[in-house]
Parts: sequence; C-alpha cells; structure tokens
Amino acid sequence: MTENTEATPHQVEPWIRQSSASEADEAAHGAPTVDPITRDSAKRFINRELSWLSFNLRVLDEAENTNHPLLERLRFLSISANNLDEFYMVRVAGLVGQVREGIGETSQEGLTPPQQLEQLNQMAGDLMRKQQETWLDLKRQMREAGIDVVEPEQLTDEDTAYLLQVFEAQVFPITTPLAVDPAHPFPFIPNLGFALALALRSRDTNRRLTALLPIPHQVPRFLRLPTLVGTDGPQAGERFITLENMLGLFLDRLFPNHDVLGKGAFRIIRDSDIEIEEEAEDLVQYFESALKQRKRGEVIRLKCEKAMPQDLLSFVAKELEVPERDVILFDGLLGLGNVSELILDQRPDLKFPSYNARNPERLREHGGDIFSAIRQKDFIVHHPYETFDVVVQFVEQAAADPNVLAIKQTLYRTSKQSPIVEALIEAAENGKNVTALVELKARFDEEANIQWARALERAGVNVVYGFVDYKTHSKLSRR
Repeated sequence: MTENTEATPHQVEPWIRQSSASEADEAAHGAPTVDPITRDSAKRFINRELSWLSFNLRVLDEAENTNHPLLERLRFLSISANNLDEFYMVRVAGLVGQVREGIGETSQEGLTPPQQLEQLNQMAGDLMRKQQETWLDLKRQMREAGIDVVEPEQLTDEDTAYLLQVFEAQVFPITTPLAVDPAHPFPFIPNLGFALALALRSRDTNRRLTALLPIPHQVPRFLRLPTLVGTDGPQAGERFITLENMLGLFLDRLFPNHDVLGKGAFRIIRDSDIEIEEEAEDLVQYFESALKQRKRGEVIRLKCEKAMPQDLLSFVAKELEVPERDVILFDGLLGLGNVSELILDQRPDLKFPSYNARNPERLREHGGDIFSAIRQKDFIVHHPYETFDVVVQFVEQAAADPNVLAIKQTLYRTSKQSPIVEALIEAAENGKNVTALVELKARFDEEANIQWARALERAGVNVVYGFVDYKTHSKLSRR
C-alpha cells in the first residue's frame, strides 16, 4: 500500500473544519467520559463462551496465514470446524438446557442464558461464514498446487465409470436408503450424523415419497479419482470428489424407478454434555450409562443446505424436533472438519518440515539408563524440543527393573495404543504393586479411558478414579 503524504488545501481544509467543530462541541458539552469499572461491576468479566469463540476465530486466522504451507492452513481450518462442533455439543448444549428449564439467572458478566445464546449464535454464524470463505480460497489454491476437489459436472466418462465400480464394491453394501412414511418412522440420526433428504416420485404409480439416505461414515468423505493422463503424461495432480456428490450420481440405483423432485444434505449436532452426579454409587457404571445417553442426546443444531426445498426442510426439522432458531442454512461444504483427509502424506512440500525431537544429552551419557541419569542429578525434559519417549522409557524401565516394587501413575488422556498403559500392565504381570488413577472426565475420551481401566484391572492393577468435584488433568508417575 502506498500513502500520499502530499495533500492539497482542499483535502486538508475539511479535516481542519471537522476537528474544530469537534473541539468546539467538546468545549461546550465537556469531554466524553468513560464509566469506571468498579469491583462490583459486571464489566470486569468477559463471557467465557464468547471468549472461546474469539479464540477459535484466531485458530481460523491461522488458516489464512500465507506464511504457513498450504496443507497446514487446511489443517487449521479443519481444527476450527471440529472445535466449533465440540463447543456446541457441550458448552452451547448447557446453555440450551438452561433456557429449556427456564433458568434466567445472569452470569457474572451480566448476561442471561437467552442473551448468551443470541450473541453466541450471531458470532458463530459469522465464524461459519468465514470458514466457508476460507475453504473456497484454500480449495482454489489447492487446485493450483495439484490437489483438486471436483464437482460432478467436471467428471469425465472414465471418472463416472470408475466411481460406479467404487460405489458397487465399497459404498452400496453399507448404504441404507430409507423411506419415511406411516409404516416407516423417521430413523435415528446419530450425533454429527450426515444424511441426504429426498423428495421422490414413483414412475409406476406417480406417488410421492420422502426418503433419507444416511451417509456412511465407514467410507472416506473425499474419494480419490484416477489421475488424468494425456499425451504428455499426467495433466493433473490428485483429484477428489465428496462422498455425497458421488452418491448423488447413483440415486437411480438406490431408488430405482423413482424421479428425484428435490434433495438436500443436512447434519445434526446433539447434546453431548455429561453432568456428574455426586450421589452416583458407581462412577464407572454411571459414565457407561451416560455415554449411551450421549449418543441419543437432544438435537441442538441442524445445518441444512440452502438448496433444500422448503417443504423438505420443514419435514426434517419437525421430525428431529428442532425449533426454527436452531436450523442453520448454509452455502458450501458441510462438515468442514473432514477436510483433514486432504492433507496428503505424498505432498510434504505443502506441509511443515518434519521435526525430530532431540534425545537429552544426559540420557545418552548414561547409555540410555534413565534411573542412572536421575541418580546423578534431577533433570527436566523440555517437550516438544526433547522427545517424549523419555517419559515412556522411564515407565517401561520401571516395569522391568527388579528393584522397583511399586508404581503409582495418574492417567488423563491416552493414545489408542498407549505404551504407558502397556508398561503398567507389564509391571503388574511382573508382580509389582501398580496403582493407576484414571480420570473419567476426559471429555470425549471417557469411553477409551474406561476400556483402558478395565484392561488394567484384568492385569491386576489397582485402579482408582478421579474426584467428582475435580479433574485430574495431568500425568504423574512415582516408583
């Protein structure tokens, strides 16, 4: 941007007159005052939900940061979309519950639950519009870089023939088209469920039919297409089509002898919050029951394509018992969190360079014997600059060391193949006294933690669980 530092008198004079008028107005009425924020003022607080949306907006800003590689920007977009889903599943769901129960108590910053919801929905709407704009921009740049997400009208005859093979072999066997009528009630759509609603007409009887086509989650959202090959070799890089667009090509095979009068995709978010009851006799059984109920929580958000006909939209909203205020119409890609599937391993040029964490020098000096290194002197391992394998090695060495009699460990979140948990199981099987505190309130990892707790108990580990009123949000080892 260039700045014109030279101004003509005609350019300067209005500014002078405006300043003079402003100064005269202040002189007549006094300088503007700002109300002081007292110790009892609600203005000293920031609403935590609005603050969180501001944070997620900053995550999305990273997707627009041109200093980042292209696929890393796509990753930030995916993270912001997944974050927003979880935010509505838990935080907004809690506010919706308060409104439903008629709770009008104001928060510390002076907002009632309905007021918070109104501001949140407005701010979230702006965030979602920006997400779609970012996706379109990244999609264009990805196409230029050789990663293209194509529309059905861009397919060649060879593409369609290939997709038909994929459809018949991989998609059709796990796809269940459903009619909705008095004999076939509206099916259950799970949390984050994605489906096509269709208005059909029979060619044989001319009878109209409403149907649903749940999008199977066992298949990738983005299906890879064959590489276009010309006389000079590949003419394009990687090409993909969305699963819903692929299904749209073969609706005649899913609903034979029917014409499609109208269709539209929709996606739901259910209340997934778990409230802890202090009087629960068995916390594990309580969580197992609550996790089952979570899958069937009340629908708090229904997102529909704008192209969906109004009568079809009203039908879906009515069947899901979603009020009009919670129906969101959108232009763009539904479920932006899935764009992470397009972060291709074969394109390292579009990703951050891989980082190899260093192994602490002290550990190398002691030939990998972490106990020997600790005996010499306490030392701190700085993550992510130094490898987390040191922590894993510490527990694994303790599990195998005959001089270790007991291990105590707290666990918050664990990976699917947790080496820490496996080492604790090995230690118990080696006859050591092992105690593990497993935190059940690790949001959306509760089920995995319960499964690990069961495995630890089967191995003879003494398993205890976190406090009802507090969350154990750390990993702590003691031998």
